[in-house]
Amino acid sequence: MNVIPLDERPVLVLYAGGTLGMVATPQGLAPGDDMEGRLRRALDTLPPTRQAGLPHFVFRALEPAIDSSAATPRDWQQLGRSVAAAVGDHAGVVVLHGTDTLTWTAASLAYQLQGLDRPVVVTGAMLPLEAEGSDALDNVELALRFAAEPRLQEVAIAFAGRLLRGVRTRKRHSEALSAFDSPDYPPLGERVDADAVLFPGRGLEAQQRGAPRFELPDYGPLAEGGVVRIALWPGIQSWQVEAWLADDRVRGGLLEVWGAGNVPSDPALLGALARAGGEGKLLAAVSQCTAGGLAPGHYAAGQGLVQAGVLSSDAMTAEAALTKLVHLLAQPLGNDERRQRFLTPLVGER
Repeated sequence: MNVIPLDERPVLVLYAGGTLGMVATPQGLAPGDDMEGRLRRALDTLPPTRQAGLPHFVFRALEPAIDSSAATPRDWQQLGRSVAAAVGDHAGVVVLHGTDTLTWTAASLAYQLQGLDRPVVVTGAMLPLEAEGSDALDNVELALRFAAEPRLQEVAIAFAGRLLRGVRTRKRHSEALSAFDSPDYPPLGERVDADAVLFPGRGLEAQQRGAPRFELPDYGPLAEGGVVRIALWPGIQSWQVEAWLADDRVRGGLLEVWGAGNVPSDPALLGALARAGGEGKLLAAVSQCTAGGLAPGHYAAGQGLVQAGVLSSDAMTAEAALTKLVHLLAQPLGNDERRQRFLTPLVGER
């Protein structure tokens, strides 16, 4: 059997939906037809020198497309399995996705595709491809260039001239073209003039040798609220936390706490957390701050989290922490192993 060398394989562009592919209609923006043709025609408008640097690619549309704002863990699973089935035949993969939940999908893909030996680059756009001033073409061009870079061996996000670790990224702006940021990890690369430059020493290629190839568990049982997200607010009551966590359908929860890990020193509230943990529910805490990590035992107000058995997410994003809870709970692991794996960096998320 003849094996095609990696550098001769095409990049796969997997269209999952999103604003990038929409067109203006009298009723507002709606998904457009012939996405492949539109994309290739747009790339043909680039200057010849930039076109010459693009890799050969093949195009595939995900059916049905993902409505980013309505995405669930089942969509993450569908996309993860699609990429896993195809990535071996391609130099890399570009996923075109809606921006609303792009970071959630990228984080989930990182956990599902552990041990990647080539790039999976997620991108999208704040404006449709043909709209005036659109960012779509620049983002796709950048994603294609990085998807052909064999030194990139992880799930990343290409957006607004930068390449960010997928499991470290958040959407920070609802309108700006530079909508995404990586608050606690530096960019993996960026556009320099017409080139896509990968920064040395920041990727996973030297960190994940010996990692399992792929983990593709069934997320279906968790897709309808199996993991909840509870943000603290001044005046939150124990019965409200209990209402979330006591439900038998809930198997895990992410608690968004203040600062470096502070919670109200309310014995009833902390008791609700401890009871849920005692029932085998996997609970973790993440800071409501956009940057910096947790140190739950540093202040007396955070000691209750430690005593209740709530795990620290360190400097993980909420997206990375919740998708990791889903990923671990979907697997046939014991509670102690789940807790240990949550505290262990799997794909550079902490």
